[in-house]
Amino acid sequence: MPIPEANLYPPFNIVRLSHVEYRVTDLAASRAFYVDTLGLQVTDEDDTAIYLRAMEERGHHCIALVKADAASVGCLGFKVYDEAELDKAAAWFDGQGLGVEWVERPFIGRCFRTRDPYGIPLEFYCRMDRLPPIHQQYKLYRGVKPLRIDHFNMFSSDVDASVAFYNSIGFRVTEYTEDAETGRCWAAWMHRKGGVHDVAFTNGTGPRLHHTAFWVPTPLNIIDLLDLMATTGYVGNIERGPGRHGISNAFFLYIRDPDGHRIEIYCSDYMTVDPDLEPIKWDLKDPQRQTLWGSPAPRSWFEEGSVFEGAELVESALKAQPIIAP
Repeated sequence: MPIPEANLYPPFNIVRLSHVEYRVTDLAASRAFYVDTLGLQVTDEDDTAIYLRAMEERGHHCIALVKADAASVGCLGFKVYDEAELDKAAAWFDGQGLGVEWVERPFIGRCFRTRDPYGIPLEFYCRMDRLPPIHQQYKLYRGVKPLRIDHFNMFSSDVDASVAFYNSIGFRVTEYTEDAETGRCWAAWMHRKGGVHDVAFTNGTGPRLHHTAFWVPTPLNIIDLLDLMATTGYVGNIERGPGRHGISNAFFLYIRDPDGHRIEIYCSDYMTVDPDLEPIKWDLKDPQRQTLWGSPAPRSWFEEGSVFEGAELVESALKAQPIIAP
């Protein structure tokens, strides 16, 4: 199916992705991974939850780690432009029959939860508690020195349908992979903030969260993290990389937290703010689309993901598959 024309005047104005709520089974183990190893900053914590931000972020948190009996994803959060846009968003989702629930959320102002048509739980707000800047407090930089949350990647059982829906609310396609035999989209990258993506969709049983990505200053930070993980008991959590993607041009590393949630460490993509920017098309059989250089992705990278709370899984009908490492 063809990529839809960019929707430059959507029904409401999303600024960017904002935060993810991970349900985790052991807060202490998760804290050791995200704080002591990756280097995210704790902004609040108690015996039920830990809130974290990266070094450039002024909002209260980009990750909420919530104690639970089983690992899952509670929601994906997005920031809209102002209160008027928040009301427009709520009215639009309600008008689509997707349901809107206004909720009280720690450290966030007016906020509603809904789901996309495929079951992904979404959270929208315009105001989060603002914290003092810390990006020049270099004594705080640890681990991989994460600067900001960058994107979410989700497994979708119908990537064309996911692209059409997120296009309708203003996300613009930057790059995509097409299966030449069927003409269907196998994966797509979409943005709001002017990078390669805020959200991406990969063909597979879904909806599931494939990964959350963090932007870091340089590839050397990734090498430092690998050395740290290899000498602090986390070598088994290294899943893929380092390497460079063809799509997005990113220097990357994929790792798994203690509950199996996948995190990408990421740098070196490019600017996409021009409204007439043409999406880049890749063929599924082109091995450089996923790995410009580096080892091919392992089977786990294509098949494993984090379930969304309350979402029913649907197997994809598109069985095309790129190269998988032995």
